[in-house]
Amino acid sequence: MNKRIGRFHVLTDPRFQQRFGHAELARLAAEGGADTIQFRQKSGSVRDMLEEAKHAAAVCRERDVPFLVNDRLDVALACRADGIHLGQQDFPVREARRIMGPEAIIGGTATTVEEALAMQEAGADYIGFGPVFPTTSKDNPAPVKGVTNLACVCAAMRIPVIAIAGISVERVKPVIRAGAHGVAVMTAVTTAENPARAARAFREELDVVIAGYSDQNIL
Repeated sequence: MNKRIGRFHVLTDPRFQQRFGHAELARLAAEGGADTIQFRQKSGSVRDMLEEAKHAAAVCRERDVPFLVNDRLDVALACRADGIHLGQQDFPVREARRIMGPEAIIGGTATTVEEALAMQEAGADYIGFGPVFPTTSKDNPAPVKGVTNLACVCAAMRIPVIAIAGISVERVKPVIRAGAHGVAVMTAVTTAENPARAARAFREELDVVIAGYSDQNIL
């Protein structure tokens, strides 16, 4: 089964800005070239969360962009998301696969090679590895892993690895060079003055870097 594992994931967490809702952020990010949207919300009522997720999912369906939900299997199922992204302490990947079925896109966060391999064995379609760089968008983040550890994980995996945490446009090239399939960003897009323009800067850099390495038969 050939699943669409995007290279440019944008998370629509509203924690750090209140100008835009999830659906509007999804629209702006997709307009800028995001090829995966991940709905992430850690607080608020489930009813409100589900309503927001349904609107964001509709935006993504209109634009043919895969829509994932972070953490909440119930919300992912209720809004008919394309998949889910799960952390180490979230719903188990193996059980999520059993419930969501083989067509769902399931990603898992890992901070070590061992965690990444376990997620892969459990049925994840891709790994979000990090924090590659320092980040302020997560409470009590794991120690920074750096590009060297990212390269080690990429070399060990059969499935794509998405670099997460502290990713800027300038850091796209080193993480792709380390073997990452793509990047996931949040505040670099969502808190930008113009989210669509910020997303476009990432998309353009990714396309240039990936094309360059493809020409050299590195990717």
